[in-house]
Amino acid sequence: MLFDLDGTLVDPAGGISGGIAHALHEMGLPVPGESVLAAMVGPKLSDALLDLTDAAAVQLPELIRRYRRWYALKGIAMGRVYPGVREVLKDLQDRGIALGVATQKPQALAGTVLRAHGLAGYFSEVFGSADDETLRPSDPGYRSGKSEIIASAARAMSGPGQPVMVGDRAQDVLGARANGLDCIGVKWGFSLRGELETAGAAVIVVDAPALLTELNRRLARI
Repeated sequence: MLFDLDGTLVDPAGGISGGIAHALHEMGLPVPGESVLAAMVGPKLSDALLDLTDAAAVQLPELIRRYRRWYALKGIAMGRVYPGVREVLKDLQDRGIALGVATQKPQALAGTVLRAHGLAGYFSEVFGSADDETLRPSDPGYRSGKSEIIASAARAMSGPGQPVMVGDRAQDVLGARANGLDCIGVKWGFSLRGELETAGAAVIVVDAPALLTELNRRLARI
């Protein structure tokens, strides 16, 4: 089983959007509204910043540095594990189901967030984007997006049956589908209306008990 991080396991509770707003404000760049900032949770940060403003292309390394400093000092602690998620993970782990994380958050930072919220012990593998978020496509170590991250995770998590991805954004669904995997969409994250349906989520669940029911249904077929 593969899980996205932000918006699926952990609610950043403003820790990500607040950090982005802080970095933009410090550098004298326009700060968008809350809905735009919330939509930036999930995609790769560098891509989201470049989509936001042309000025970010030149100032990207400094923007990311300021964001990461604020996020480390304040943002991580603002997050919370979504209701029922810990119980789902414990149930699966107790039955010997291998669990992994596939996130567009930098890999080392993803581990830090999981440890901060007491979730690291549930996962045997954590896969994320390059820790240097300023890497461009031509640079060694660059990971193109969620599909490549999911591909690496799926190879590492090989076992009986196909892995299934669990996530809250279109990137999770499309990345899973690009690798021939189903994605269970969760409605408690940051998806826009109709986003998961349009992307082609195999199933969409509204809460953690419904997620466990769907995972159990799939496990029964293995």
